[in-house]
Amino acid sequence: MMEKDPGIVNKADEFLMMFRKGEEFTKELLRENEKLRYRVAQLEETIQRSSDDTKIKYYEERIGALEAELNSLTERYRQVESENKDFASKYVEVEEQNNALANLYVASYQLHSTLDFNEVLRIVLEIIINLIGSEIFVVLLIDEKTEEIIAVAAEGTNLDSVPKFRVGDGIVGTVAQKGESYFSPDFDNTGSKAEWDPLVCIPLKIKEHVIGVIAIFSFLQQKGGFTNIDYELFHLLAGHAATAIFSAKLYTQSERKRTTIQSFLELLKEKPNR
Repeated sequence: MMEKDPGIVNKADEFLMMFRKGEEFTKELLRENEKLRYRVAQLEETIQRSSDDTKIKYYEERIGALEAELNSLTERYRQVESENKDFASKYVEVEEQNNALANLYVASYQLHSTLDFNEVLRIVLEIIINLIGSEIFVVLLIDEKTEEIIAVAAEGTNLDSVPKFRVGDGIVGTVAQKGESYFSPDFDNTGSKAEWDPLVCIPLKIKEHVIGVIAIFSFLQQKGGFTNIDYELFHLLAGHAATAIFSAKLYTQSERKRTTIQSFLELLKEKPNR
């Protein structure tokens, strides 16, 4: 089961604290209002028993005091209103992050539910489309013998048209070599497919070992930039996708070897015809 993100927990705690603060201030306003009503009633009773000059003096004093209290309460109300707007914004942000993490949890479960290499790649493509909002992107794996970075799955472009990259060359090669994500400083939703320079390039890492990269060249039209949630999804997706792809690849290779060995043993068991 995926552990809760400490950042999400902290924001949830902050949300509860702000909610309690608003609740306490509302109760305080009600108490102050009750006190004012009581004091007004006392003032009216006192004025009824006093002379005209005394009544006027009382009116002036009490009106001044009430205006000062009203101004104070108005200012505090504005502060609380501002805090409530901030609270609502944080609440929406927490909701978005919770939804994103829930979607990623479901997606990661799907990734690790199969050891079929092609099925894993298909799931990875669906996750990048649905959660990240990418339009043109490629999943590439490193050939340890030749140090070439070869595309194994693509969306929005023909797989055969994707060139082979080399470790250490260009954006893709540098990410594969250093294991550090790349984000284009100038977000251009039209992408740069012709030059094969990605807007985003994420290393597929198992601990510190890079097995490949996810290169995104274009996003859907409605996406105007990167959010904090996007960066979190990139990070979590890269780890889960790397583990699933690596496991499925090893399993496929072992199955092929097992089938080959089994076929060889069956040939040895056959007696030659005389």
